[in-house]
Amino acid sequence: MQTPRFTLKLLGLILCGIAPCVAAEDNYSKSVGQDYPKNVYFGDTHLHTRNSADAWTMGNLNLAPADAYRFAQGEPVTAHNGMKVQLREPLDFLVISDHAEYLGAFYRFSVKDPLIVRSNVGKLWQKFLDEGEFAKFFAAFTGSMQDPKSNPPLPKSTQRTIWQDVTRIADQHNRPGVFTAFSGYEWTSMINSNNLHRVVVYKDGADKAGQLPPFSAQESRDPRDLWQALARYEKATGGEVLSIAHNGNLSNGMMFPDKAVDGKPIDQDYASLRAKYETIYEVTQVKGDGEAHPTLSPDDEFADFETWDWDNIGRTEAKKDWMLKHEYARGALKLGLQYEKELGVNPFKVGLIGSTDGHNSLSTSEEDNFFGKFPESEPGPGRLENAMALDRLWKNWRIVASGYAAVWAEENTREAIFEAFKRREVYATTGSRIGVRFFAGWNYEESDLHGRGLLDVAYGSGVPMGGDLTAAPEGKSTRFLLVATKDPNGANLDRVQIIKGWLNADGKLQEKVYDVAWSGDRLPDKTTGKLSAVGNTVDVASATYQNTIGAPQLTAFWQDPDFDPDARAFYYARVLEIPTPRWTTYDAAYFKLTLDDEVPRTIQDRAYTSPIWYTP
Repeated sequence: MQTPRFTLKLLGLILCGIAPCVAAEDNYSKSVGQDYPKNVYFGDTHLHTRNSADAWTMGNLNLAPADAYRFAQGEPVTAHNGMKVQLREPLDFLVISDHAEYLGAFYRFSVKDPLIVRSNVGKLWQKFLDEGEFAKFFAAFTGSMQDPKSNPPLPKSTQRTIWQDVTRIADQHNRPGVFTAFSGYEWTSMINSNNLHRVVVYKDGADKAGQLPPFSAQESRDPRDLWQALARYEKATGGEVLSIAHNGNLSNGMMFPDKAVDGKPIDQDYASLRAKYETIYEVTQVKGDGEAHPTLSPDDEFADFETWDWDNIGRTEAKKDWMLKHEYARGALKLGLQYEKELGVNPFKVGLIGSTDGHNSLSTSEEDNFFGKFPESEPGPGRLENAMALDRLWKNWRIVASGYAAVWAEENTREAIFEAFKRREVYATTGSRIGVRFFAGWNYEESDLHGRGLLDVAYGSGVPMGGDLTAAPEGKSTRFLLVATKDPNGANLDRVQIIKGWLNADGKLQEKVYDVAWSGDRLPDKTTGKLSAVGNTVDVASATYQNTIGAPQLTAFWQDPDFDPDARAFYYARVLEIPTPRWTTYDAAYFKLTLDDEVPRTIQDRAYTSPIWYTP
C-alpha cells in the first residue's frame, strides 16, 4: 500500500509540515510564534561536477554546476551514457563540493582557458602532454593531495577568480523558500593514502564566501590548519562556515584519532577546534556505510551494512582491527565520551547525515533510479563488472546508492538549514525519504505520543536529536519519544532501534542496541532477546517487492532500563525498512543480466538520527 506524499509531514509525529499546528483545544492560534522546526528537508551536501579534477579525468567532461543545480531541482538532464535522467522528487538543497585542489582547472585547461594555460601550472601540464607523459598529467590531482610540494597550486589570484564564479553560480540557483544552493568545496587531504577529506559548507552568499579562495590540501594536509583557515574566514568576513568529514572507513584509523597528524596526543585545543567546525559527520555515501562495523559490534545483526573495510582510499595498506574504532561513527561517538571526561570537550560530538559523493553531477540515491556516482557507473549492461576509473579501484557493483542529508528546519533557506547543521538537528538516510523525529527528556509519558500537542510537549520538556540532557533529577531516567514514517514512495518499516553508548564507572566504553518498536506480532526471543526478521517479499527476477509486511508508521515511548545517572552516554535511533531490491537487482532485471553470487540482491535501507547526549 502506498501512502500519500503528504503523510511525511502530517502522519503521526510530524503534524505541522503543511497545516498550522493546533497544540491546544482552547487556542486555534497556539502555533503562532512557535520557534521549533516543523519541516524536514532532504538534500545532498557532497556532489562533484566537471570542476573536480578527478571527475573530469573519469569522464565528466560536460555537466557543469549549473546542470547539477537544475537536475537537483527536478529538471531532466542527459547523463554521460546518453540516457535521460530525472528525479522522481526534487531535492530541497544541494552543496556542490568540487575539490579545492585545482578547482575547475582541468576542465578550463581542456578548453584552452588562458587563465590556466598561461599559468606556470598550465605550462607544466602542457609539457607533460607534449612529451606524451599523460600519466603525469592525470596524476597531478592525486599528487596534489599526497605530495603538494611536487604539484604546485594555481596562483591565488586564479583560485580566487574561479571560486568567485562558483559562488556566483550558487547564488543564481538559490531560491529561498523553494530550493537552497550552498557554496562549498572539498578539502582533499590524504596522508599515506589515508582519507582525511572534508566538505566545507558556507552559510553565506557570494558577497562573503567569494572573498577568500578555498583552503586546499596543497596548503596543508593537517585538519587543524583547515579549521584555523575557517576561523580566519569568519573573522575576515563575518560569515559562517563548517566542515563535514566523510569516509572514515577509508582512513585506516586517522579519521577519529587519538593523535593528531604530527603524532601529538589529542589536546583541548584540537578538541575545541574540531567541535566548533565539525558538528556533523557524513555517515553513509558511495564508498561504504560508516555507522557501525561487525567487529566492533558483534551483537548487532545490522552492523554489517554496505561495509567497505579492506584498506584505505589509496589501496596501499590492508585494514587492521585496531583501526576500526577510529573509523566508524559509533566508535567515534564512544571515544568522544572519553575525551570529554578527560579534556572537558568532546571532539567527536557529531550529528549524522548522508550524502552521495557523486562525481557525475547527478545526485541520485534511490535504488530504483540510481544513475551511479561516476560516469563509468551510470546504467549500462556492463556497469556491474566495470571498475571505477583512474586506478581501477573498485568494481562498480560494490558502490553504494547512499544517501540523503535530512534536516529539521523552520524554512528552506541557507540560514535555517545551516543553523540545523550547527545544532545537529539532522539525520542520515541511505536513500529513502524516511521521516523520523527523536526526543529525550525526563518527564515524557507514553500518552504524549498520542496527543495533538506532541511537538509542544517534546520540545517544551525535552530535547530533539542533536541535543543534550544534563544532571538527571533524583530518581529519574532518560525517556524517549520517537515516531518514524515510511517513504511515501517506498517500503514499509521493519523496526526502530535505539543505540546507546556509555562510559561506565571503570572507564570502559560500552554499547547496546534496543529494539523499541516493530511491525507485526513478533516477540523478542525469550533467551536471546533478539527480534526475528521481518520477512522478505522481494522477487529478484522481476526486481519487485510487496508492502504486505512491515508498517507505514512506527512509534515508541521508551525509558532506558539501564540508566546510570553518573555515566556519560549518547543515544541515537536507527530505523530499518523491510528488504527491497538493491540497485544491482534492478540492473539485472532491466538489462537481463545474471548476477555473480557475491553481488547483493536485496537491501534494508535505513535512517540514522543524530545522537542525544547525556552528561552527569
